[in-house]
Parts: sequence; structure tokens; C-alpha cells
Amino acid sequence: MIEIRNLYKRYHNHHDSPWVLKDISLTIPSGVSVGLLGRNGAGKSTLLRLIGGMDSPDRGEIIRNSRVSWPIGLAGGFQGSMTGRQNVKFVARIHGAEEEIERVVREVEEFAEIGDAFDEPVKTYSSGMRSRLAFGLSLAFDFDVYLSDEATAVGDRAFKAKAKNAFKERVGRASLIMVSHGEGVLREFCEAGIVLEKGQAKWFDDIEEAISAYHEATDGKKTAPPKVPTSLAEAKQQLMQANLEFEQARVEYQIASDDPARNDPGDALRWRMEESRERMHEARRHVQQFQSQAKAKAKPRNRTKKTPNKPPKKTGRP
Repeated sequence: MIEIRNLYKRYHNHHDSPWVLKDISLTIPSGVSVGLLGRNGAGKSTLLRLIGGMDSPDRGEIIRNSRVSWPIGLAGGFQGSMTGRQNVKFVARIHGAEEEIERVVREVEEFAEIGDAFDEPVKTYSSGMRSRLAFGLSLAFDFDVYLSDEATAVGDRAFKAKAKNAFKERVGRASLIMVSHGEGVLREFCEAGIVLEKGQAKWFDDIEEAISAYHEATDGKKTAPPKVPTSLAEAKQQLMQANLEFEQARVEYQIASDDPARNDPGDALRWRMEESRERMHEARRHVQQFQSQAKAKAKPRNRTKKTPNKPPKKTGRP
């Protein structure tokens, strides 16, 4: 269980900086995976860093009654002049895994998939490579709660699938607190949700209610959970609509591709395109399932012919 009591946080500058998080009090139950939602700048990553102990509140406190990971996906905290291997060994020693260093190093190296760069200084890494290293390092330890900040958005399609599978393996024996602009990811992994808006936080027992509240706060529209088709015709209709939405999102993203904001991990246009792509793939899977069922029903059954009983052979003896 994680208790957040009267939490305040802001980042000080020469202006009168506003509170990023203001008087937040929440209890996150043990064994419950939670999705953090909010518009860009709402304080999602800040709250995740505070829960993970990577930052300190200005007021209030966070009480952790479980082992909590650092935020997976945030690649800060590495020593730039040290290699990836050296950083992994250093972190393993800090966490008391002195006798398991070889296992930890091996698992991180295999999971991160950064090749020879594992033995190069971390300051030479791209942001994606640093995130892969941080992801693999987090999963090498057994935590009660894993924190994820857009971790499933790191890397190519194959690595994203690998990251999702890694989380699936841990759900059941550990819980997640996850920041993601991918609503499909939140629906897949999270039961409950927290919506951050104007420095305040609201808890929802159901992730669908949290997603709907987030949309209502940001664009004034409530969203319904995705509908599962009940027939091939309905599945094809959903696929047609999903293809259209993806094409519109892709065109909008390409038109604005020169904008530097496209490189922002939380870019709304990029995530809208990724979400529509995910819905398109899901709709295609439903169509393929109905088509497979139809083929199975239409396939003729192999009937075994009954051989008539042959009369016994006459031996010629009376």
C-alpha cells in the first residue's frame, strides 16, 4: 500500500511558480494496478518520481509499505562517464544484490538489446537506448510495485511487444502504476485510475471511468469502452471506421511533422495516431477471428465409412 498525504510540489524559478501538485491525498491499495492520466504538464511524471523517491515533495509525505521501483522509462540517474555494464553493477550493489551481479548484468544486457553499446559510456547513448537500459535494469529486480513512464512506447514494434510481455509476466505477483498516452495500454494493464487536473488528483476504481473523466476534462467529451463486435458484418464495419480514423490521424501527423513538438514523447498528435493504429489492428483481429470461425464451420467433416460385417470364411470342413 502507498499513502500520499497532503502532497504539494512545485519547481521554483525566479517567477512565482504555481503548484504542479496541490494538496493531494490518496491511498493506492496493494495489488491494484493504476493508470495515471492528465494533459501534458499536469504532473503525471512528477507524481511518479515522487512515488518512486526520485524527488521530494515541498510539503506532505508519501508512505511506502512495499518495495517500489524507480520509474521505468525515465532514463535519468545513470552516471554518464560509466558504461552501461558499470552502471548496472553499481545499481545492483546499491540494492544489495552483490551475489547476483552476474545474473543482473546478463538479464539487463539481454533485455536492453543495445549490443556493443553496453560497454560504451552512457553519455554516448540515445534517449531510446538509455530507456531500454533503465527498463531492463528495473525488471532485473523483484519489486512489489513497478512504476512505468511511457515505458511501453520505447523502441521498435518488436521491443514494444517485448516490454508489454514483461509487464504481463509481473502482473499477479506485482502491481503497476503507469503513465501512458496509449489508452489501450492502460485498459490492458490497469484496473483503477488517477486523473490529474489543475494540480488536483481524483481516484477512480475503474480505469474506464478514469479514461472517460480525462476526456471530459480535456475536450469536454465522455468516451465509452470499446465495443466488441458480435458478428462478422459488425467487425468489418468497425474495421472500416478504424481504417478511416487511422488515415485521418496519419495525415494530420504528417502535415505537422516539421513541428519540433513531434519529438515530444507526450505529443498528442503522435499518440492519437498510435491509438488509432492500435484500434485498427484490434478491429482487424476481430475480423480474422470471425472469418476463421466461419471457415471452421463450413469445413466438411471427415466421416468414417462403416465396413459391413463379412461372413466367416468357409473352411470346407463339416
